[in-house]
Amino acid sequence: MNNPELKQQVDNRRTFAIISHPDAGKTTITEQLLLFGGAIRQAGTVKGKKTGNFAKSDWMEIEKQRGISVTSSVMQFDYQGKRVNILDTPGHEDFSEDTYRTLMAVDSAVMVIDSAKGIEAQTKKLFQVVKKRGIPIFTFINKLDRDGREPLELLEELEELLDIESYPMNWPIGMGKGLEGLYDIYHNRVEFYRPENYQDERLVELDEDGLLPENHPLTENSLYEQVLEEVELIKEAGDAFNQEKIARGDQTPVFFGSALTNFGVQTFLETFVELAPAPYGHKTQDDQMVSPYEEEFSGFVFKIQANMNPAHRDRIAFVRICSGTFERGMDVCLERTNKKLKLSNVTQFMADSRENVEKAVAGDIIGVYDTGNYQIGDTLFEGKLKVAYEELPSFTPELFMKVTAKNVMKQKSFHKGIYQLVQEGAIQLYKTYLTEEYIIGAVGQLQFEVFQYRMLNE
Repeated sequence: MNNPELKQQVDNRRTFAIISHPDAGKTTITEQLLLFGGAIRQAGTVKGKKTGNFAKSDWMEIEKQRGISVTSSVMQFDYQGKRVNILDTPGHEDFSEDTYRTLMAVDSAVMVIDSAKGIEAQTKKLFQVVKKRGIPIFTFINKLDRDGREPLELLEELEELLDIESYPMNWPIGMGKGLEGLYDIYHNRVEFYRPENYQDERLVELDEDGLLPENHPLTENSLYEQVLEEVELIKEAGDAFNQEKIARGDQTPVFFGSALTNFGVQTFLETFVELAPAPYGHKTQDDQMVSPYEEEFSGFVFKIQANMNPAHRDRIAFVRICSGTFERGMDVCLERTNKKLKLSNVTQFMADSRENVEKAVAGDIIGVYDTGNYQIGDTLFEGKLKVAYEELPSFTPELFMKVTAKNVMKQKSFHKGIYQLVQEGAIQLYKTYLTEEYIIGAVGQLQFEVFQYRMLNE
């Protein structure tokens, strides 16, 4: 590795997924992060049916109608000199296949927890997948603008249920209607929820003992005393901040905030880009590690999505770049078929809007226009690199359904639609032995509904 420019670009990448139980506020926090990155001008939360201001990361028509994320979106923006790639994953358990595959393409994860509900089933499931990969996990405890559970109780539950150390980066001063702000342990300051109540200062530095100036109005508030006691307790009895443990995924930094009112999100983003890892090596099938600084390009397909733009009837293969530099028009080899392919029509994303990309490096996600060459899990490489990356997880369906085309004249497009969705990994396909009828398999009921909707509408 002797290319300092490539190393610098790779080191600036932060590629992560956001995981949570449905309705913990994952899509809303994604929107706010995009807002800070200047990628969108107005955050659209998921519930925006009446306003027509839909969440940017929920781009598929059915997601806009139902207010849930059913496919992983990929979004990119620059923030404080770093290039941030967010992969928004479906929280709904039926789509866990898509989510699990997406988690293979990231370098860290952000777990969003509802402060009123704590650790929920889907969060626990996804956490275990991330933990197995040994990548850093950052925690954002959301919805401080509503009354939730005691922060100490939430930390205890997190450590016991997920078997991970936690380190609170900040601590709520009140919650719900009584929310005054956040005591920022990591930066030694207080961030106010309603600065207009406190001389219009949003951030106030603490002294070396972690105290506000004596004449500050908050010092009169009993919540302030309570927070000082709780923070003291955490410092004495809790785990010390340990960056090595965070890097291994053995300790999670915990942030409190409210995505809906955009409180604590910017502090989270600033600290996240500072602490989260740059891309690291990826394992091949023969247990070798390929360094991201390796000059020759390589990557793997972790998702295939058809009809991202219904007007164009297209298919996009999402590729995580694992090493080197992608340049538009380059020739690569598809490992499974040993076929040479030219990568000329390649895009990068902001949910469903996209732009042609001339150049990308390890850590980036690119969308390759697919005419039927790719399958999920495929490895692409350049020149003499000859690698095959580890296989992606696949799942045994638990539900089955027979499907037929009502209109015999539309048999051809019916078959085409089914094969398209099979290649995306949205469903699995079986045929009956005698009559060759189609039987589709899915992990959960919602997958069938999405299948039906997309067959009818696309």
